[in-house]
Amino acid sequence: MKTIKADPITLNAEIGQCLSVVGDTYRILVSGKETGGAFATIDMLIPPNGGPGPHAHADFQESFYIVDGEIEVKSEAGTYIAKKGSFVSIPKGGMVHCFKNKTDTLAHMLCTVVPAGLEEMFLEIGQPVEPNTFLPPPEMNEEAIKKLLAVAEKYGQKVYPPDFLG
Repeated sequence: MKTIKADPITLNAEIGQCLSVVGDTYRILVSGKETGGAFATIDMLIPPNGGPGPHAHADFQESFYIVDGEIEVKSEAGTYIAKKGSFVSIPKGGMVHCFKNKTDTLAHMLCTVVPAGLEEMFLEIGQPVEPNTFLPPPEMNEEAIKKLLAVAEKYGQKVYPPDFLG
């Protein structure tokens, strides 16, 4: 019996779906479609004051590597200032967490989720943009909040009020 080997996945710097999500720009480097659902990796550019609000996901692990800049990571366990070269991993189980760029310079990080799936939520809620393009965060009126909560729930996410972690 012959074993079939998959080709490596390669991606040039200008390739990959770019999306504006909550005012940040995310580029999907590899999705569950390419990894058989095992994992996804997303390149994230977080402008000053950018980052998602408190949320949780019980069914996958989310890890961040800070390529450049600084990100404040808050969770139920406390606050951590992740600087260039730092690594943060939120384990499965549903720990409420969020991150924010509280500096005046762009932050850059890589996010890997195991198993894949979060990238599908980003594709549904995000708006396609050109690389390195930033849109303002969407207005969060009652209708937008209801839509976000429904989409988040569809992908196993729970969203909390902005002040949930203090």
